[in-house]
Amino acid sequence: MSQIRKIHTQLKNKEITCTKLVQDRLDLLKQNTHNTVNSLLDESALALAKKVDAKIENGETIGLLEGIPFGIKDVYMLQGTYTTASSDLLKKYKSPYTATAIQKLLDAGAIPLAKENCDSFGHGSSSENTIFGAVKNAIHPEFVGGGSSGGSAVNVAKDFTVFSIGGDTGGSVRQPAGYNNVFGLKPTYGRISRFGLMAYASSTDCVGPIAKSIEDIRIVLNVMSGKDIKDLTTYESQEISEEKILKANDIKTVGYFKNFIENKAIDPQIKADFLTSIAKIKATGIEVKALDFFESETLVSTYYTLAMAETASNLSRLDGTNYGNRIEGKNLKDTYSITRSENFSEESKRRIVGGNQVLSQGFSDEIYLKGLNLRDQISESFEKDFKEVDIILSPVTPNTPPKIGDSLKDLLAMYLSDAYTVGFSLGQLPTLTIPKGTETGMQITAAKNNDELVLKFANFLKDTL
Repeated sequence: MSQIRKIHTQLKNKEITCTKLVQDRLDLLKQNTHNTVNSLLDESALALAKKVDAKIENGETIGLLEGIPFGIKDVYMLQGTYTTASSDLLKKYKSPYTATAIQKLLDAGAIPLAKENCDSFGHGSSSENTIFGAVKNAIHPEFVGGGSSGGSAVNVAKDFTVFSIGGDTGGSVRQPAGYNNVFGLKPTYGRISRFGLMAYASSTDCVGPIAKSIEDIRIVLNVMSGKDIKDLTTYESQEISEEKILKANDIKTVGYFKNFIENKAIDPQIKADFLTSIAKIKATGIEVKALDFFESETLVSTYYTLAMAETASNLSRLDGTNYGNRIEGKNLKDTYSITRSENFSEESKRRIVGGNQVLSQGFSDEIYLKGLNLRDQISESFEKDFKEVDIILSPVTPNTPPKIGDSLKDLLAMYLSDAYTVGFSLGQLPTLTIPKGTETGMQITAAKNNDELVLKFANFLKDTL
């Protein structure tokens, strides 16, 4: 059921006012105990709601997203608001401009309610690495909300926002969506502009919507998509119509990676549930193929080698001179050192040091170039697979959400929780988490630019599983 369409009808028919809708959601966000909010945008949200009410009173037509309340992960620029990246370094930083994807939503009339808690600079898989306190899972608050877009996923799951905009670098929309039983999409790389999103790893960063229905994902995706002269990786994409994703007759073959399922690290229940789902799909007449793929450890190592290298480069500008909370030292070098040491979290420092290591002389040939070569091999492997199958299905995570605090004690386990998401990021493929199939959901992946096919198969699975 599309919440966007339902609320749009209620507003149009004057069953509710936009002001009451927004105020009710703001109240829920204020009272929430899940640590999902970094800053509340209450004044601007209520001002925008009044304008929508005035339009309706005047008998003017409102757009589908007009007056719909949403949340923004706190790594997106929204002019005049604090954009902290959940870090000490930027806790007082105000955005001087607005990200392209967010601006498109504002132009469509959607109303931002909050900047949402996340792992600092997107560095983490649990939303515990944040100055605002760990995000608590929507279903079991003693467990993590997932990362790095944990606040965004929990807000949607708890109906605090109608949809939220997360950011996905190696699974940061899909994994928390799986942990909180909602839909989360990582579109094809370049479909949505990254301008105004704080860069983590530029070659895999994607803007992604989180919502409670496939239709809401489709609506928001269409609004945000498109070429942007401020991001040269973007391309023109066709709008995905509602009618086109209702029937999946053209999907004949589905694949899954057998080494994901045979991995010793997978939770036995997730494995059993996934194989049950595969059997149900087979029973509809669709051919299912078991595919070979790179080992999880290779995928995680490749991803983190490249992501750490890129983050070391991207975050080098944050030294307290132009951006951030500057701490004066005895000299300029000392100032840089103290500012970055005191203001970056342990996880961010770990990734910056790791990135500088793999880029350094003597290591770059041995590690970084090998990572680039493996990424090319992964992309080639996907091209080969998509000649054999239309869709690839996989669990979102090998395990259920850990308890808050556990990931911080076992960093390797945290990195390995990304084992089933990072491969699709390296391949720059469209991938959707659906809250079906296993306890932490299932991922649907198609070839590049086939975002429509992913949504189509999601609709098919909604009725099949």
